[in-house]
Amino acid sequence: MPEESLTQRVTALEERLADLLARLGRPESAAGSQPPAMDMFWALDGLRERVGPDGPGAVLFTGTVDLPTGEHYDWQLGAPVGDLLADEWTASADALGALGNPVRLALLRRILGGARTAAELAADEGLGTTGQIYHHLRQLVSAGWLRSAARGHFAVPGDRVIPLLVILAAARR
Repeated sequence: MPEESLTQRVTALEERLADLLARLGRPESAAGSQPPAMDMFWALDGLRERVGPDGPGAVLFTGTVDLPTGEHYDWQLGAPVGDLLADEWTASADALGALGNPVRLALLRRILGGARTAAELAADEGLGTTGQIYHHLRQLVSAGWLRSAARGHFAVPGDRVIPLLVILAAARR
């Protein structure tokens, strides 16, 4: 293989690599480093940069979700720790309490999975009678975890999908 041909091929490969790195949003100097998605604390590092070294810190939760129903949600919320510690925590008791029932959690899971009507939910014998299901649905609507779009049709509001999944992820052991 002539030397000129090899030089041309290496140059072409270098150009392709530079183009690929540019598409990924990474400078050439970072070619040997780990991509941000592979860094365990990439979100935490970004939060630290944003809040700075002084003060009690902040909490951030975020997510991108594609549900089985085809709905897509991108969402994030950040809060300074000082604000969270100063808040009246008992004001959250109803919202958290509504999630403390296995049937309500099963209802939310089914609704996120595509069951939207009370009739569809009642078809699952493990959820109880229609009256019991409506009782639980009312509790979830009252706490803001569900909305009633039309008579007998329910949905998890878009701004509650990721917070619900965050709570469930935090509850794992």
